[in-house]
Amino acid sequence: MKYVRLLKERYSLIMNYTGVMMIGCSVVLALPVLLLIFYPFEVEYAAAFLIPAAIAALSGFLLRRFFKGGEEAALSLHEGGIIIVLAWFASIVFSSLPFMIAGLLGFSEAFFESVSGWTTTGLSMMDVSSTPHLFLFWRSLMQFVGGAGIAVVMLSAIIGPLGPGLYNAEGRSDLLLPNVRRSTRLIVTIYFGYTALGTVLYAICGMGLFDSVNHAMSALSTGGFSTRVGSIGEYNSLPIEAVTIALMILGTVNFAASYLFLRGRFKQFFKISELRFGALLLLISIPLVSIFSLSQVYGSLPKAFRVGLFELTSALSTTGFSITSYASWGSLALFMLIIFMIVGGGTGSTAGGAKQYRIMLLAKSVLWNIRRYSKPGNYTSRYYVYRPDGKFYLTKNHFIETANYVSLYIMTFLIGVVIITASGYSLKDAMFEFASSLGTVGLSVGVTSPDAPLVVTWTQIVGMILGRLEFFVIFYSMARVIRDAKHILKN
Repeated sequence: MKYVRLLKERYSLIMNYTGVMMIGCSVVLALPVLLLIFYPFEVEYAAAFLIPAAIAALSGFLLRRFFKGGEEAALSLHEGGIIIVLAWFASIVFSSLPFMIAGLLGFSEAFFESVSGWTTTGLSMMDVSSTPHLFLFWRSLMQFVGGAGIAVVMLSAIIGPLGPGLYNAEGRSDLLLPNVRRSTRLIVTIYFGYTALGTVLYAICGMGLFDSVNHAMSALSTGGFSTRVGSIGEYNSLPIEAVTIALMILGTVNFAASYLFLRGRFKQFFKISELRFGALLLLISIPLVSIFSLSQVYGSLPKAFRVGLFELTSALSTTGFSITSYASWGSLALFMLIIFMIVGGGTGSTAGGAKQYRIMLLAKSVLWNIRRYSKPGNYTSRYYVYRPDGKFYLTKNHFIETANYVSLYIMTFLIGVVIITASGYSLKDAMFEFASSLGTVGLSVGVTSPDAPLVVTWTQIVGMILGRLEFFVIFYSMARVIRDAKHILKN
């Protein structure tokens, strides 16, 4: 009985914090209305944002009112996971309402667009050539907040010191500073600083202010929503492409690693194993794809290298910006894009995918095992990698957890591919599109569209959510809720 009472108290605390998250979401929902200062002729769309914002705020206040809990109480990782899942689901639902209220998208398409925004995927159901400015900004804003993470933004701006529960539940483990609250505020500071720098650089390169802000937010969040039909390729500008590549790389670098770089600790920064692994992948793949595949498409090596550098960086960083169509691409180039979308970006960054750190550990474990077989039977060795906080020694559990996660990721990928191929698409298209969905990338070969079968649309939606929140956070949270519900119902 005492345990059940404790459970009810903890869930009251969970709902209280979820209410705070929803209030924060309402603030974000209202921000696009500020653009009416510059685009007053779009005032007809104000209600599409203010109504969901009011509903979200009211829901949050009611949760805070009816569920009490000590606001300074610490959260466990599992409790943080439950809040994150609830907050993300609520944010996605509320964020889909503006598209439906304005009559721009139907339910499934609006939900898809909202999921794609918050998960920083960038796959879209909208024709941006006819989309109002308020909604173009809203898409970019969802990616911007989703890239930093709802928990990080709220921890830094609203909630205060909740402890590591929320911070770790959203896939972040490296603290920039000893204190969680100070770390999250520093992350937000770096995030906003990079975005402001990107906006200025885009403007210097000739991009309009509105486009500069949107593309800077989308690039740094590794989101990929663009204000142009042809994405970055529509500008046909080498300087703009260079700025975009820089922002995509910054977005896929761990925030703790960025902090080292900004503090001038370059030696420690360039020793980080994950960064070296990502750089190695690009250094090998760009010449390979450019010479043996893209040079045949574009007729010259310089053009092939330019396209290869941009597209492969976009895929590995899981951003999803593009400067070309893939209609004439060969199998090698498409295969490398699929592999890179599965591998993904850095841990603790805005990027998606299985994460370079995990793939690196699996690759290193194979090499270490081969080396161990050539040593004497009594040979022992301690394996380590370099992380932003220094040399990190690995245990058997690290390899098991990594192998389990990557195996689950690949199995989910295969299930998604089977569903999409069963819906009438080719194996190549299904692999590309679901790798893009699950990796929260946003590159597309045309499968994603309002005309796609609903089963394909919702398969992609599930893939985007699993890819952004990571499987174990969702599964552990669901398992915990089911287990606790059984205890409460029995008593």
